[in-house]
Amino acid sequence: MTEYILPLQKLIEEFCRLSGVGQKTATRYAFSVLDMTEEEATSFANAIISAKQNIRECEICGNLSDAPVCAICSDAKRDPSVVCVVEDAKTVMALEKVKEYHGTYHVLGGAISPMDGITPADLRIKELLSRIAEGKIREIIIATNPNIEGETTAMYLSKLITPLGVRVTRLAYGVPVGADLEYADEVTLLRALDGRRDLH
Repeated sequence: MTEYILPLQKLIEEFCRLSGVGQKTATRYAFSVLDMTEEEATSFANAIISAKQNIRECEICGNLSDAPVCAICSDAKRDPSVVCVVEDAKTVMALEKVKEYHGTYHVLGGAISPMDGITPADLRIKELLSRIAEGKIREIIIATNPNIEGETTAMYLSKLITPLGVRVTRLAYGVPVGADLEYADEVTLLRALDGRRDLH
């Protein structure tokens, strides 16, 4: 016998599937939903469905977008010759908070991790090389996370890109090794952008 009635238990289980949400938090979320009016609950459910149906990957950089090309790639004020390579869209959002970076991005969709079965073929590396082949990019800033997977990915990309005659730099991190960029504050990220260095 379950601790809660079946519909409530099912709702708790669904919240438990969210990253970083444990049983207690999931239970709290589920009861919050029960406290909603029917109109609020419908709006909440519709927001989830709408996000899944309308958010896609930008055709150019892989960032989250509600159009074929994201707002950053379609912004004429951005410098398309400088591309910041990140693991995921959350890092794009974190770097955008700095408001000092005026280049574009390329979202890999993860990092190389043999233990998790993630190889270079699983990432958007071919798409990055295609962008470089167009001849308009002068600098690639590698902003993968400062952990083993991120460093492995950075070195792999550096070896691929450097022979192509494009400057390859790495963020000078002011965050601890093992931390994720999405949780870094704006000042730390600004210093990291300003202090980026060449990868050899």
